[in-house]
Amino acid sequence: MTTDRPTRLLGHIGLGVITVFSLAPIVWMYLTALRPRDDALDQSVLPTGLSLDNLRAAAQLLPLGGLIGNTAFMALGVAVCQLFTALLAAYAFGCWRFRGDRLLFLVFVATWLVPFQVTMLPNYVLLSNLGWLNTLTGVIVPQVTAPFAVLLLRQHMRSFPRELLDAARMDGRSHWNTLWTVVVPSLRGPLAALAILLFVTAWNEYFWPLLVLTDPASVVQIGLRSLITEVGTDYGAMMAAAGALCLPILGVYLLLQRHVVNAFVRSGLR
Repeated sequence: MTTDRPTRLLGHIGLGVITVFSLAPIVWMYLTALRPRDDALDQSVLPTGLSLDNLRAAAQLLPLGGLIGNTAFMALGVAVCQLFTALLAAYAFGCWRFRGDRLLFLVFVATWLVPFQVTMLPNYVLLSNLGWLNTLTGVIVPQVTAPFAVLLLRQHMRSFPRELLDAARMDGRSHWNTLWTVVVPSLRGPLAALAILLFVTAWNEYFWPLLVLTDPASVVQIGLRSLITEVGTDYGAMMAAAGALCLPILGVYLLLQRHVVNAFVRSGLR
């Protein structure tokens, strides 16, 4: 017991330091957003006064409501598509046994290791030929699959009781019917957690929407980027806009963070 206490104390101290470094940019963003307009670049830790002028300026420069709505639609579309395709692939890899299944799964997971820069140009050219540039469809379609989601769900599928699958097969149910009436109801927790992770990841995606979209009123990423101009950058308005646009996804995460943690604890990726 005496040796465990110093180790536990050091662990808590380490976690505290990591927490401080993680929260520092967020705290600085909101402090800058609440500073008076003339003190946006002030380096003092605490603002000399509190003001909502930066938020008013951001609301005049950007359609914050439209940005949140479009980004939510984009993130929801990506999350739903990835969850659907991952569910089908994970069921095949986790519940079926066929020749070469492990090799095929390794090849599939290996696509996770392909750098985004390798597939970026072919996807961009394809979207250009289809006329999908500067559309939310062009952002969503190239992201309909997620190897990480397949890997996570496959761990749950492999631990699913084989007896239930055999009973469903003997009952005359098809694989499609078995998936939706037997497997999915038993995996509501992991599926909900994975859906949250996919939604947050899609919301935070920066480079691909920035590459496909050009309209400043499209999504959050492009809206914030439009505040950086050749004339200069309004850092106060940018921090206020970023702080306001972070609140919806921050609220979703705080409300459902238990499911996010359970996704990793119960997945077998330990």
